Amino acid sequence: MSKQQAPYGSWLSPITTDLLTAATVNLSEPSISDDAIYWLESRPSEKGRNVLVCRDKNGTVRDLLPSPLNVRTSAHEYGGGNYCIANQMAYFVLFDDQRLYRLNLNDANALPEAITPEGPWRYADFCFDAIRQEIICVRETHSGNHHEPSNDIVAISIHKQEARVLTSGNDFYSNPRLSPNGETISWLTWNHPNMPWDETECWLAQVNEQGQLQGHTLVAGGNQESIFQAQWSPDGNLYWVSDRNNWWNIYRLREGQVEQVSSVNAEFATPQWVFGMSTYGFINNNQVLCCFSQKGQWQLALIDTESLELTELASDYVGISALHCENGRAVFLGAALSRPEEIACLQAPSPGESFNIVARASDKVYETAYLSSPEAITFTVSSSQENQSPSKEEVHGFYYPPCNQNFEAPEGDKPPLIVMCHGGPTGSTSNALNMKIQYWTSRGFAILDINYRGSTGFGRTYRDRLKDNWGITDVEDVCAGAEHLVKQGLAHPGKLAIKGGSAGGYTVLAALTFRDTFNAGASHYGIGDLEALAQDTHKFEARYMDRLVGEYPADIARYHERSPIHAVEKLNCPVIFFQGLDDKVVPPNQAEAMVAALGNKGIPTAYVPFEGEGHGFRQGPNIKRALEGELYFYAQIFGFDLAETIEPIKIINAPSRTQLN
Repeated sequence: MSKQQAPYGSWLSPITTDLLTAATVNLSEPSISDDAIYWLESRPSEKGRNVLVCRDKNGTVRDLLPSPLNVRTSAHEYGGGNYCIANQMAYFVLFDDQRLYRLNLNDANALPEAITPEGPWRYADFCFDAIRQEIICVRETHSGNHHEPSNDIVAISIHKQEARVLTSGNDFYSNPRLSPNGETISWLTWNHPNMPWDETECWLAQVNEQGQLQGHTLVAGGNQESIFQAQWSPDGNLYWVSDRNNWWNIYRLREGQVEQVSSVNAEFATPQWVFGMSTYGFINNNQVLCCFSQKGQWQLALIDTESLELTELASDYVGISALHCENGRAVFLGAALSRPEEIACLQAPSPGESFNIVARASDKVYETAYLSSPEAITFTVSSSQENQSPSKEEVHGFYYPPCNQNFEAPEGDKPPLIVMCHGGPTGSTSNALNMKIQYWTSRGFAILDINYRGSTGFGRTYRDRLKDNWGITDVEDVCAGAEHLVKQGLAHPGKLAIKGGSAGGYTVLAALTFRDTFNAGASHYGIGDLEALAQDTHKFEARYMDRLVGEYPADIARYHERSPIHAVEKLNCPVIFFQGLDDKVVPPNQAEAMVAALGNKGIPTAYVPFEGEGHGFRQGPNIKRALEGELYFYAQIFGFDLAETIEPIKIINAPSRTQLN
């Protein structure tokens, strides 16, 4: 079949917003208990509610809670660690009141029963204590009066609404876990201004007959060492992941001695943005099933706990997370180059064993002729970071060319490029199938999905490149990436766009303000005023910028210098803003201030607010509107016709086609 000729950006694609919302769910937190597998599904078609789902031993899949019940904790605002299963009971947090509930899984007619009282508390990261019949978890208390919430680890009776404080006094806690015999407990903790990937501590203590802790012992961490996922092995040894040697590798405490279990230039962890994250588990006393990342791609492996030999397991998964094991079985989230995320199960994992697919984010099968294949690229940047001598450093990313079997562009034309900035900024992107990327490439856009310096997956030294240099290093990298692709003849020099959400939205606005590389941008709940964010955000990130920018208010001048809102006179290209009006992480006033300033300058600007959305969009109609609105915006700015009918958005100071041409 001959291809139809049409300008880049105007190609008709079968990858529609309806398919990306109505036919897709977001999977998270798979777990195993007895003979059943459990997980959460966030469903855009149900206003983004989180549904607790079970697949029993017979393969029957059912929702455990009816609509509109929503399993989602707001601890740390980002949540995670929403539920646990023990003794045929489900324990979980409901979003509306943030109370902890239980549900009898043996009674099909059972209703959720609250086991915590109403009050200013949020709960997450659960561990069941079978001996004392308690749920051990992190509790966050919101007392109001402009004070930060307090955090502690508590034990909650499953029979009455009582909670005992086990440990408190630090700013943050996570990962409370009991040893197999119930006599020892471990946990992670950290304090401002550290984030969990900066410096954390792993502690353990004995649990006495009254359930109180004694003999507190610091096991690992502190002194600029990040600890991730402390967990007990079946034979009672404590394991954890540490970056003490630049790379996040697995360690353990055995017979009073700390031993390194894995020794690979790879990351066996990922930034702990939410509770309950897991990259390894125990198949038995002798085998650890784990996953690790190298250059943005994930790999499964087995580690022999005696020889410490690591054996890679063959699979086509390039994105792997949320790995959990129980009784010789394992479940995890896996995504391939050409398949969306799915929950995979392994029975007694071993080399060559096939995977059993439990659930899929989407049952839609896309023809590969519409899917763009990512190409890992590395380019060099001349660094000008503060307090450092100039140097040349490597930056990593994934390039996606336009791809649609039905279309080709006129000879000599170059595609518009969108540089995508991941959030965090301490985060990363991978080459696993992302249908929101394919939405753009199948319409004739090129994509650069960049792991700028400061991203994870490349060791602590690379991750620390953003310290004191947020708004400088990341901006250098996104601009250098776009310029690199232009020089390669892979992007139109006059049609360069940049998009990102949250911290990625800040990089967007900073790049558009302080550099002249890009011709348009899209900020999704992004940051325009660093000082306003320092004064008005949640506890978890309240001191994040101390590491990224400088101490506030001591370094207030630096906050002003790097804030786009204070340099709007330098921003001279069109920008579209998308914002959730219930966002507690980056409040709406950030976007609204930028929109007003740009509108007053006469810059083409659009603002799309969403009621009922927080930090990130969960509801199907809003996800659809954000994608289509951004496409409409680029069509107006870059001057191409759309192949589909899209509800227009209001563009302040909209350019005419005469101006564009």
